Amino acid sequence: MLWHAIAPSRRYTKASHDVVRHPRLDSDAKVLILYVQGLPDGCTHMALSEHARKLGIKGRAFQRAKEQLVMCGFVHERRVAGERGRWATQQLFANVPLAEAEVLGLWCDAGVGIASSPGARSPAVGQPGARTVGHQLPVDEEREKNSSHPPTEALGAEADLEPLSPEGVEAERVLLSLRHASRELRLGVLQARSLVAQAVEWMRRGVSGGELRRVLSSNLPQDGVRSAVGFLRHRLELMMPEAVVPAGGVEQEQEQEQEQEQDPSPSPSDPLPPPVVPRYVAPLVTCAGPGAEHVFRAMTGETECPDCRQAAAWARWAEHRIAELGGDADDWQAQEQLGGWRGRLAAATAAAAARQAEGPKREADMPVPGGEQVAAGHG
Repeated sequence: MLWHAIAPSRRYTKASHDVVRHPRLDSDAKVLILYVQGLPDGCTHMALSEHARKLGIKGRAFQRAKEQLVMCGFVHERRVAGERGRWATQQLFANVPLAEAEVLGLWCDAGVGIASSPGARSPAVGQPGARTVGHQLPVDEEREKNSSHPPTEALGAEADLEPLSPEGVEAERVLLSLRHASRELRLGVLQARSLVAQAVEWMRRGVSGGELRRVLSSNLPQDGVRSAVGFLRHRLELMMPEAVVPAGGVEQEQEQEQEQEQDPSPSPSDPLPPPVVPRYVAPLVTCAGPGAEHVFRAMTGETECPDCRQAAAWARWAEHRIAELGGDADDWQAQEQLGGWRGRLAAATAAAAARQAEGPKREADMPVPGGEQVAAGHG
């Protein structure tokens, strides 16, 4: 990498290496620090978002940069009561990280949050004028007691909701829990109630609550979800699973529906539903394999657990491999290495490699017939 730099003589801002090389600040946050640090005194009344908009930092990029600056101590905010009881947000920007104790002293020095004296303000009204006529109600209409509390009809909106069935309660719980998967899928109670019927139909068709949550919260649009209730209603209608058809077929189901419509009341001669057969759970069996005593569930009458059967299979394979390599090694060599069939296999492999290395050497050391006579004649 080539490096070339010329120090500016005017219109520059000094930046600390701690800011430029900060590991928790991205490029937008660092540019904001340098930009605000070089502002003139007349532009400090603007909010940080206004300066970021001039730099082209908008939307989620600005929110991410602001969160990093607040977390690292470069930006501090405080809500104070302004004129006429209106709340305002005061921002403190620094080019070095500041603790809360240091920021509190700066707030006090600047007078932020300190209410002024009532006598120091100018009157809120102008010159006295003529009395306005026609804004006062008749005496008959003021008999009721006035109250500053809001009407209570809206407070019982959720209390008027009808109770749900167990399936409806489960479906509502799944819909309200979607906000944990994505903040864009946050629903209110009334919005969730409008989708409960479709969610219950999913569960009646064999979909569990966890699978329903996964289907509704996965593969969200890249540009975001504008309306959570509209998006979920569309997905529930579009991805509705197939209805479960009984074993007797569609014709038998239609006949049963027609009989129920003709005579909806059940008769004593109707057959009882088949009893629910509990799921088979295999018994616990003590493993006959080596090692410490342990148990497992035998599905088809096994006497050893899967791990022991796999270890035995590896041992049988090792015996065949040792036989192919030309026999076993000495017991002390097997014990010196890994032990067990692994040690015996390693020793047999080493012995076979040694035999292969000695073969070419023996062939090179064997005398050539007639070699001595040839050498003598030449001499």
